Amino acid sequence: MGQRKLKKFAEVATFPNVFQPAGVETNSDIVFPLKGKWNKEYFRNSNPVILELGCGRGEYTFAMAQKLPQHNFIGMDIKGARIWKGAKKALEMKLSNVAFVRNRIDFIESYFGAGEISSIWLPFPDPFPRKENRRLVSGVFLNRYLKIASPGTTVHLKTDNRDLYLFAKEQVRLRKLTLLDACDDLYNSKEAQSIKEIELLTGIQTYYEKQFLAIGRKIHYLSFVL
Repeated sequence: MGQRKLKKFAEVATFPNVFQPAGVETNSDIVFPLKGKWNKEYFRNSNPVILELGCGRGEYTFAMAQKLPQHNFIGMDIKGARIWKGAKKALEMKLSNVAFVRNRIDFIESYFGAGEISSIWLPFPDPFPRKENRRLVSGVFLNRYLKIASPGTTVHLKTDNRDLYLFAKEQVRLRKLTLLDACDDLYNSKEAQSIKEIELLTGIQTYYEKQFLAIGRKIHYLSFVL
């Protein structure tokens, strides 16, 4: 591991807006003190909590927190060196409605209580072409989301992978969930203009999304109610 990455790992461990308990990556028996108490004990308000899974550098977590100050945002990812960037920006900007959790999304139920989350964002998750159960829109993960979601929680998927997009649509159909939007080409289709969150979707771009757009890849978007 390079010295630069080691420095980020060390620094992120000191950030007051990042939580990474002992046993990260392997511990499924985490007793997390903020579970079910994020608003009361961390954010100290009653605003809706929005969760970004696989947040990477935290582009969405950080940018949405700026645009929507009446909401609380939590980014979750296993990569500490990536979280460092978004967490550091949030601290520099004194954004009190931002936090990050470093651990595998498999353990999501250890960090959030029943009905605690009002919206879930999945910007460019790993498509796992040979491991469908690892996809963040698979039935395995949808069941986990249901255990922490408040009534009417919306899931937002943004991806350049058409197979993942179609797989998500099929999961929605099979589980008889309410489909809100399904857009095959977010930046170049008329149907995109009717999407309620279009400004967030096109105004915030992840590091990878910028690369995909530069080479002409289509960006797909799907939203549905759990």
